[in-house]
Amino acid sequence: MRVVGLTGGIASGKSTVTAMFRELGAQVIDADQVARDVVEPGTPGVEEVARRFPGVVDASGRLDRTELGRRVFGNPAERRALEAIVHPRIREEVERRLEALARAGAKVALYDAALLIENGLQKGMDGVIVVWAPESLQRARLAARDGLDEAAVTARLGAQLPLADKRAHATWVVDNGGSMDETRAQVQRIWEEIQQSG
Repeated sequence: MRVVGLTGGIASGKSTVTAMFRELGAQVIDADQVARDVVEPGTPGVEEVARRFPGVVDASGRLDRTELGRRVFGNPAERRALEAIVHPRIREEVERRLEALARAGAKVALYDAALLIENGLQKGMDGVIVVWAPESLQRARLAARDGLDEAAVTARLGAQLPLADKRAHATWVVDNGGSMDETRAQVQRIWEEIQQSG
């Protein structure tokens, strides 16, 4: 089974494009969902996070993401401690899901990860799809979606690798700066190419 990475920048429309691939029958593993699943109540992941970061798990065993975020963001040592707990579990769970898809007969799986390039994961992939949009459109979408001012928008965009840098790693680019129909047509073409190249 081939694994194709799917990534983009903040407010580039990656979620919309992922949904379009799913509508065409693509099997998608969502890195954000896996990251949430490995710290669900009762999991070894959430128990280890609770031991390392007292007070971030409530009485029902649920992770208080806001409190955890407050502790780790802006504190590189604490962020590394959290990543040391969570990242190996994410890798194991992704591998488990990929193996299950392969056993079920899937020929291709898409791995949807915002930080695919930043984490160097594209190196092990059979191709990379980058969802791209002009920065002006990213800024407008981000401000409207999250109610952010210009400084906050700039900070969020600055926290990720610029889309131009991600695009340099792309096998396929979905230009999401136009209409939904234009985006859908690109997704359809790319999905057909991926299936035919196997």
